[in-house]
Amino acid sequence: MNLAYSEHYTVRDYEQWEGDWEVIYGTPYAMSPAPSITHQRIAKRITIMLDSQLKSCPQCEVLNQVDWQCADDTVVRPDILIACDIEGERLLLTPELVIEVISPSSAKRDELLKFELYQREGVKTYILVYPKEKKLKQYRLIDGIYRKTGDFQTTIFSLTVNNCIISFDCEQVWP
Repeated sequence: MNLAYSEHYTVRDYEQWEGDWEVIYGTPYAMSPAPSITHQRIAKRITIMLDSQLKSCPQCEVLNQVDWQCADDTVVRPDILIACDIEGERLLLTPELVIEVISPSSAKRDELLKFELYQREGVKTYILVYPKEKKLKQYRLIDGIYRKTGDFQTTIFSLTVNNCIISFDCEQVWP
């Protein structure tokens, strides 16, 4: 009898691993090598831009590189996210916004696997940042499906996150 065998891991397994990992639908993904300097600069600039605009909001918080446990077999670590009404030390609720800075080693995971995951989990806005092209792709969840709402390079556009309006200036993103 030839039965296919595949490993399926849970959050309990994930918590025992050394190093940087994500586990998506029970499959582990290594988070190495560490992001490049350009990747980190872009993520830092976006975080500062968003954080400065949400200072007056008592509910929303900008976080980066934080574990988000979506299910018993799924923990992801988005580059940047905005979540509201956070309680405890582990993020268990769905963020309002997720931003992934695309690296060659993570492009397919961010564009396909995480795209589908974030859509299924109800993340209202998903932004993919392409450092090499100096471009952002924004997707909004409309009737449960991500619809592309823009490609941006040098534009200023607005986002609404939990009744907070954020001005996103693309020119501030690129180092």
